[in-house]
Amino acid sequence: MGNNGTGTTGELVDQTILDALAAVNSASDTDKLEVIKDYVNLNSTAFKTLDKDNTTESVPTGYYLIKDNGPVGEGGSYSLYVVKVVGPTTIKPKTGTTTSEKKVKDTNDSTNSTTGWQDSADYDINDFVPFQLKATIAGDYENYTNGYKLTFHDTEADGLSFVASSVKVYVDGEEITSGYEVVTEHLNDGCTFEVRFANLKKIESVHAGSVITVEYNSKLNENAVIGSVGNKNTMHVTYTNNPNDEQAGENGETPDDTVIVFTYKTIVNKVTKNPNYDPSVEGSQEYIPLEGAGFTLFKKNAEGEYDPVSEELKGDNMTTFEWKGLDDGDYKLSETTTPAGYNTIKDIEFTITAEHDVESDNPALTSLSGGNSFTGEVTTGAVKADIVNNTGSMLPSTGGIGTTIFYAAGIILMAGAVFFVVRRRAN
Repeated sequence: MGNNGTGTTGELVDQTILDALAAVNSASDTDKLEVIKDYVNLNSTAFKTLDKDNTTESVPTGYYLIKDNGPVGEGGSYSLYVVKVVGPTTIKPKTGTTTSEKKVKDTNDSTNSTTGWQDSADYDINDFVPFQLKATIAGDYENYTNGYKLTFHDTEADGLSFVASSVKVYVDGEEITSGYEVVTEHLNDGCTFEVRFANLKKIESVHAGSVITVEYNSKLNENAVIGSVGNKNTMHVTYTNNPNDEQAGENGETPDDTVIVFTYKTIVNKVTKNPNYDPSVEGSQEYIPLEGAGFTLFKKNAEGEYDPVSEELKGDNMTTFEWKGLDDGDYKLSETTTPAGYNTIKDIEFTITAEHDVESDNPALTSLSGGNSFTGEVTTGAVKADIVNNTGSMLPSTGGIGTTIFYAAGIILMAGAVFFVVRRRAN
């Protein structure tokens, strides 16, 4: 019997043990382990140790069990014990790594278009945002005969509200309705919710390389952060990473993966020409705030019609008007209350356009604009404009319908004058 055997060192190995070991020569490593672990003391001092500084050892021909001193590879997985060595042998750890990723879709209401799964998006407050989580099962999945646990951990910013009833789970694209649970309470790692698989081995369709997908919605709420900071959603997966562990614990963990949801705001400053403006005087303001106006903001829908974003904003002393939590898209600003003595402005149409990283480990908002006199600020997420009201009558422009009305009135007056002259001569 060898140094680490369960028998007495130096004594002959019983023939029944030799027969049992010989019988597994053509079996899988998992099957070999089930036999050989009955004849080895796994808690004893190792016979030899190999590492980067000691890559070879001379040992007698025989049966050996070789185990990792720690997890192997980026995912932190252990390899299955190597259970047979006869003669010179090169040993490479046979591990597999479970990986994960998180994505989000982006929808533009004005164009009625939705992107594929990506790393960033922008939405209106109160919109439902679709998210996707994925885990790809390790290539050595078949070695985990004691079970395989898997848990998705998802952490949302305060501006996102998880909708538990929206969760759907898929194995390789086919929806499943059992074998997992969605947990939202008594979580000790600070995450918003978890999707737990107590034992993937009980789901027959799962195999090495299978992709487990979780899709769900969250609502962008009134706590949403406006601008470039955005509203982050981060996930990672924990999983069984040691095929030799009879308890099948979750000791492997994938790196965090983050997606981000942006939202913006529109700010309108109501101004009028300063009657005391003097360009020769330093600090003299050409335009000054104007009170007494009211505005309604509209957003174009997929049918090309404009829906109000909110009720009219107005106030006796209000000169700045702000609408928070806006998606990109087409908008229309209407002055629905005009200050006394001033002319009502024409409706202003503008488009909020945003650029953000769609494939990135750390997605960011890179540009923001409004067009038609509106300017964008990436950091604050604000699309701004100064809206000028003028006093006095609004005369019709040359060549417009107003000119035609004046011409028609003149012709009528002239005709009346000729008729009056003719009648006087006749008399």
